[in-house]
Amino acid sequence: MYVISGGGPVRSLAMNNPELWADPRAVIEGRPPGRPGTGIVIGVVVGLGCALLALGVDLLESLGSSRHSVAPFLIALPLALLPVPFLIAVVLLLDRLEPEPRGNLVFAFAWGAGIAALLAAVINTVGLVFITQPELGKTTGEYVSATFGAPVVEESLKGGVLFWLLWRRRQEFDGPTDGIIYAAMVGLGFAMMENVGYYISALVRPSVGGVSLLGVTFVFRGILAPLAHPMFTSMTGIGVAYAAMHRRGGWAVVLGLLGAMTLHGLWNGLTAFGLAGLVLAYGLLGCVLVALIAVVVADRRRVVRLIRRYLPAYQASGLITETELRMLCTLRERRAARVWARRVGGPTAARAMTNYQLAATELALVHQRAELGMAGADQFGQRRQALAEVMASARNVVSRYYPGAARPMA
Repeated sequence: MYVISGGGPVRSLAMNNPELWADPRAVIEGRPPGRPGTGIVIGVVVGLGCALLALGVDLLESLGSSRHSVAPFLIALPLALLPVPFLIAVVLLLDRLEPEPRGNLVFAFAWGAGIAALLAAVINTVGLVFITQPELGKTTGEYVSATFGAPVVEESLKGGVLFWLLWRRRQEFDGPTDGIIYAAMVGLGFAMMENVGYYISALVRPSVGGVSLLGVTFVFRGILAPLAHPMFTSMTGIGVAYAAMHRRGGWAVVLGLLGAMTLHGLWNGLTAFGLAGLVLAYGLLGCVLVALIAVVVADRRRVVRLIRRYLPAYQASGLITETELRMLCTLRERRAARVWARRVGGPTAARAMTNYQLAATELALVHQRAELGMAGADQFGQRRQALAEVMASARNVVSRYYPGAARPMA
């Protein structure tokens, strides 16, 4: 059964900080109570502004390429947006054991869709028009720009948000999964904006052999390879996550960024060689996808091992029981616990159960950071105390509904 009972020293511990009742999620995420930090808010606003500006450029392209018609833009934009909710849901599905703060994820997406996409369009265009094409000719210039120039520009710009998070939100990276999740969000935003331009270009060009270029472009970019940009940038994300967990891990950031550029360049270069190149390119993406899934699965098992290693020490204080420890170690039982809490206590109990699970996971990760020397004794003590208080507060909330509640099967 899934029960959080109150009482004992745990109850008095929860009373030490009244702010926990107002915003326990802020404590779990390691930020001040209330709205997200100013830097995150400004970043999201700037990112959205740049995205609107980029869409304005696409609209002008539509007007200039199709006899002053907005139809290509109005068709391209929904097509680019269409798969995004599903893809975001897939990414968040990987982020259930220790989910990242929603504000950070929104910021990463806005960075990719706005700042990175707009600057990449400007830099790539300038490089193509003023450097590669004049020096190498139209066809060769476009190939060299796509294979060698664009990957360097785009992966550097997309990686910018990961570098900022490493600098300002280092504690958010507890393993490679975190780096992959942030990279996926910035990559999805970037790909969405890039696809608008590709779809407009396909619409204003004549069909080839009776086949609409829009249909072909949508199949290849929107269906067969929607995760290409997220996978490229995941190389940088893994490097940043490693650096966040090691005192001398700066080399991993450089190596990850080089990996992202190389993978991106191989993809762009291979797709220029017809069907054989496409087969090789998609085969490469498939191998990378399998490897990333394996990394996420292995990292999830690592976090479960940390829970089993560190949290039994809190059983004596009444903060956790053996049953709850087992519940925390599988996603299926975590979900069953939340379902039970909602059934017996409604949304309030369900939120408390969620907070308990998240705080317990963070508590295990805090122990790991301290063991790796990434958190000082005072920082570790304060963080551990705050998370324990969140767990205790959640216990007290759910325990109100326990006496008369039907106990679910374990």
